[in-house]
Amino acid sequence: MISFSTAGARQLHVSLPDLAALRALDERLLPGLASRVREVLVETVCANGGHLGPNLGVVELTIAVHRVFHSPRDAVVFDIGHQGYVHKLLTGRQKHFGSLRREGGLSGYLSRAESAHDLVGNSHASTALSYADGLAKARALAGEQDRAVVAVVGNGALTSGMAWEALENIAAAPGRPLVIVLNDNSRSCAPTTGALTAHLTRQIPQGDGSVSRPENLFTLLGLDYIGPIDGHNMPALETALRKARALQHPVVVHAVTVKGKGYPPAETDDTDCLHAVGVINPATGRAPHAPSGTTSEMVSESRTWTSVFADEMVALARERRDLVAITASMLRPTGLHLMAREFPDRVFDVGIAEQHAVTSAAGLAMGGFHPVVAVYATFLGRAFDQMLMDVGLHRLPVTFVLDRAGITGPDGPSHHGMWDLSLLALVPGMRVAAPRDPARLQELLREAVGFSEGPSAVRLPKAITGADIPAPVRIDGLDILHRSTSRPLDVLLVAIGATADAAVRAAVVLEQEEGIGSTVVDPRWVIPVKPTLVHLAARHRMTVTVEDNTRTGGVGSLLAQACADASLLKPVICLGLPRAFLPHGPRERILADNGLDPEGITRAVLTALNRLLRDGLTLRAPTATRRPR
Repeated sequence: MISFSTAGARQLHVSLPDLAALRALDERLLPGLASRVREVLVETVCANGGHLGPNLGVVELTIAVHRVFHSPRDAVVFDIGHQGYVHKLLTGRQKHFGSLRREGGLSGYLSRAESAHDLVGNSHASTALSYADGLAKARALAGEQDRAVVAVVGNGALTSGMAWEALENIAAAPGRPLVIVLNDNSRSCAPTTGALTAHLTRQIPQGDGSVSRPENLFTLLGLDYIGPIDGHNMPALETALRKARALQHPVVVHAVTVKGKGYPPAETDDTDCLHAVGVINPATGRAPHAPSGTTSEMVSESRTWTSVFADEMVALARERRDLVAITASMLRPTGLHLMAREFPDRVFDVGIAEQHAVTSAAGLAMGGFHPVVAVYATFLGRAFDQMLMDVGLHRLPVTFVLDRAGITGPDGPSHHGMWDLSLLALVPGMRVAAPRDPARLQELLREAVGFSEGPSAVRLPKAITGADIPAPVRIDGLDILHRSTSRPLDVLLVAIGATADAAVRAAVVLEQEEGIGSTVVDPRWVIPVKPTLVHLAARHRMTVTVEDNTRTGGVGSLLAQACADASLLKPVICLGLPRAFLPHGPRERILADNGLDPEGITRAVLTALNRLLRDGLTLRAPTATRRPR
């Protein structure tokens, strides 16, 4: 297990029982325990940021699960970590809970490195049922069917096809015990879309926790069904869960919960019940010093890349009636809510269904429209086959806008968007843009939706935008951001997207303090590599690429290959993120730790140039102003 840093973390003074004490606790004391858990959630998440509404809604449900089942002997699999904070508090981490989402502290999702009670660290939705199916098979093969398997799944997760693939297999094996706890709050990040939500709301409550066979999707598959049950009534929950365990075959326990339960600012937030928040005032549910009627998100929205995209999409939609947009349960987080407000018939939220989103976009393109698919960069991999074969193979004009590309910060390894460039590069005909500033985002988005000969993509980071970075010269679509005067052409710095500012700063230091001549170029369209960029590389002693994508298969490796294909033997140094799962922490710190800040870039250039000098691969000695190293 990992150790946790509590530096700067709030100290919690609320004592909660361990699992043994929880199971022995008099049920008359349970409402008080639930209240104390909510106090800790509100205090900590308001101070650190994180998922507040989902966890407030599962307090009683999580307590009941841990009173009936004996984790970790019984496997309890939570779908996504959105609803896992209460589980953390009850499984030995209350002392460290103040470090939630802080560098060196507890993860904002579940983490196998933190606790034996956390079976799954992946925070991508709709996977729990498949994990549980595999665990149930393993129990059967090992002769350990007395060890229960429980999957806690939100109704939003059931909008994904993967969940139904798992249900089909689970229902086909009635001899393998598995308890599916359906946490139904009519939402995922936002109100759940699709016909399933209406179907679930039509189920007739069964307050006594009895096993019933109403005709619904679950029973038609052959699963037993208990519910719907009040998900905040712990005696009813415990009764239902004990009956489910005793059945010894697959069963759904349908619990109806209230997202944000017990915290008025969350319960009354019509947008998303304070699903995910930054630092907010616990008394109001708003950001500190925010005016009445605003949220933490609203205060910072005008400074984010997402908000620039959101405004430009509205402007484009006003100009082009053929422009449509699709998202996968991320309407507000991707900024499409503004376009949906003005053009509701042209924005489609398909639920947590990235595969369907991409192929549906392909159909829209076949029908004469230009779809923009807005998803988080980390979720692009869920629909890679559809992007490759359903869009790419047919050269369809679909634009992918990848929010949260690069390092996302406190959300951790499964939310860093650090593989998108490598995946996009595999799609023949795909054009990829990486804007460096707000003006370029507007410009490149317009160019992307104007491209009708195949797919395109625009990636943007999770960060504030900063000021525009002017380009004195544009050559064949490539922006020259910096060019040393009266200096040799020592190094070409190729800045990908938001790394441009750091690259320019590094170039200034190299020139003024080290006497090294440099050129900084922003390709704007980074995939495919333009021949002009190879020509620029040929004019310099060496080239250094800088990107917040994994170095494996990124733009740097594409440029190196293009230079090799052109028989250019000058070195290409690729700076980027390692082939590893990176922990959570401040975005700027993680970038710096991986050499993607001005100091790191400067260091890499000096090291590479000194290596050239040492190996005799240069025709010019160091300049007199360069300090010896």
